[in-house]
Amino acid sequence: MSDPGVQTAGGRHLFAQASAVSIHTGNIVNWSRLKKKCPTSPSEELQDCIRETLEKWCTQVNPELLEDPPATLECALTQDVDSISPEEREEVKVSAKLFLNDPDSSSIKDAVEKACSALAVSQLDSVILAPPPLTDGACLSLAHLKPYWEELETLVQSQSIAAIGTSDLDKGLLEQLYQWAQVKPSSNQVNLASCCVMPPELTAFAKEYDIQLLTHSDPKELIPMLSFQEAVVASMQDKLAYEWITKWVLRYSVIVKSRGIIKSKGYFVYAKRIHY
Repeated sequence: MSDPGVQTAGGRHLFAQASAVSIHTGNIVNWSRLKKKCPTSPSEELQDCIRETLEKWCTQVNPELLEDPPATLECALTQDVDSISPEEREEVKVSAKLFLNDPDSSSIKDAVEKACSALAVSQLDSVILAPPPLTDGACLSLAHLKPYWEELETLVQSQSIAAIGTSDLDKGLLEQLYQWAQVKPSSNQVNLASCCVMPPELTAFAKEYDIQLLTHSDPKELIPMLSFQEAVVASMQDKLAYEWITKWVLRYSVIVKSRGIIKSKGYFVYAKRIHY
């Protein structure tokens, strides 16, 4: 199947039959198209990456997959994946932020394992958790966080993650988590779009307990369901794109410690087809 048109049609056929899809963009730092077009937001960047990845993947589908289509489709650009060699592992820091869209805490282990496997490392240096968005105006509480944090603690104990952090916790909730947790949060991200200055009480607490305060500009939901579906329509011409929902997104970066530069950055996205 060397004809590009036939190859693309085969990829789209596989995608239409799949009940779940795992997308890995590979290293987007080297993507010339993204350099020319600066995304206006993290959500737009991810949407562009999903569309681009699916389009490229379609042109290089393994013909053997068509004979026995898998239920979960692995859409990865293997030539764009920059795995980390054992020789350079000590020279880089591998950081990740995990955005959950689903209350199933077991997806945390799946996401971390996928990242470790693709990057050829046994451990991520840090993982920051963004829990699933709450509905009906509910406020995030320690009860909401516990199952996710326990899953992260298990991964720290098994040495799959070195340090774990939180996102958008105020001083009260951060203190509750710190007092309850076996593995303490090492960092907490604060969205400067919602507060231009770090709250003094949060700063004081973080300093006292050696918690690093970081800033970010991520939305609560990194890739809204409609944005994912639009990327699927644009790349795969999938008429049933509305059946797809994202379960989680993991964004990672590989930073050269001595120079502070990003050597590699990419996304993993896991989505399932829900038949209405």
